[in-house]
Amino acid sequence: MTSAKTRLAVRPVFLLTAMYVVVSCLTLCSFAASQVAYPEQEIRIHDLPSLTARSTHASDVLAKSLEIVFNDGQICCGYNSALEEVVQSSDPKSLEDIANNLEGRHLLSDGRPIRVTAEFLPPNAVSSGRLIGMILSQHPALMEWNSHLYVVCGVTYVESVDYSTGSDMKAIH
Repeated sequence: MTSAKTRLAVRPVFLLTAMYVVVSCLTLCSFAASQVAYPEQEIRIHDLPSLTARSTHASDVLAKSLEIVFNDGQICCGYNSALEEVVQSSDPKSLEDIANNLEGRHLLSDGRPIRVTAEFLPPNAVSSGRLIGMILSQHPALMEWNSHLYVVCGVTYVESVDYSTGSDMKAIH
């Protein structure tokens, strides 16, 4: 008799638990059905040279980094290049100063004018979408991290889309 009572008591608890799991799964599935996460993607800038600065001094690293970014010896950063003086006069520890000095009209050694567009983004203005857009447009970026200068030539990211709201989110890895 005791075992029959135990079985009767266990059965309703089991049924309630099973129903809770089914309802929870249906609820979660309906929320997740409108969200899609795509596989990890990698994008890179093509044909950038792999160069090394002659020393670890900040001005040498800046000159070599800009030489990678511009990838044209007449423009930057060697002898008689359009940006030779700009690079030498810029504070290599300040991306804002570098961008301000690069921005504008410059002359090549043969007198032809060029226009350089440079934009400084403070840390709170940098977003994954903006960085991905730059790389997709084949525009490398200079980035300072832990007091070191880097040329950003590619990113790996995951894109998630919420079809119920129409929003997408990109997370750089």
